[in-house]
Amino acid sequence: MTRFVSFPLALVTALSLSLTACGGDNDDAASAQAASTPTPTVTSETPDVTGTPAATVKRTSAELAKALLEIADLPAGYEVEKDDPAGDAEKPFSSASSKCKTLVRFLNANEAPGAKATTHRSFSAGQEGTFLDFGIDAMGNKDEVAYLQHAYRKAVTSCPKVTMKIGAGSYSMEVEEISAPQFGTDPFAFRLTATSGSRRGLEFTAATAGVEDVVVSVTLLAGQDGELEGATEAAVAKAQQVLKKGA
Repeated sequence: MTRFVSFPLALVTALSLSLTACGGDNDDAASAQAASTPTPTVTSETPDVTGTPAATVKRTSAELAKALLEIADLPAGYEVEKDDPAGDAEKPFSSASSKCKTLVRFLNANEAPGAKATTHRSFSAGQEGTFLDFGIDAMGNKDEVAYLQHAYRKAVTSCPKVTMKIGAGSYSMEVEEISAPQFGTDPFAFRLTATSGSRRGLEFTAATAGVEDVVVSVTLLAGQDGELEGATEAAVAKAQQVLKKGA
């Protein structure tokens, strides 16, 4: 499950200030990015889970942690971000629209709905560098993974924007599905972009993919071109290697 609530407030603020200092470049950058973003592949409305029900697989958080990327798996310059227990209670996202109710719940969650076990690990490349969060949620079987991926995609495509609160300020965030890195099962990706206030231009991108009975998620703050692709490929490969089917 993507974990936007894992982002340290200090990091978000520092990145926001650096974007503000760039001044009027935001409009040109946003226009260029919109022009270069590939159209997402249209998928079926409901996941195909016909046939024999998938067997249930039991996982533990400790087992999932072994399948997460570690500092040694990342390029030089990254460091591990310690969890902030106080952040778990924060609910930074909201919306007045009933169409966004499900997405808001997902964005504010620390684990996937229905997850049997979950874990995540975060990294940053300095105060103004990329922030990465890798997560794995064990759903019990691949059918539940398919249903979650479908629900997440439907929530994103149904909701055009949400509001994100940072400190005393609230900012409008545009929601859009983007072309997903093609790794794992039923891959899906989306972007949140701040469109108002001093955080205008701030971006969060996220990708999720199934690996048998688990959902692998990758979330980036202030990522560079190609980073989501590379990070997702590495995260899915590690999960596939460590979490053998039925293990």
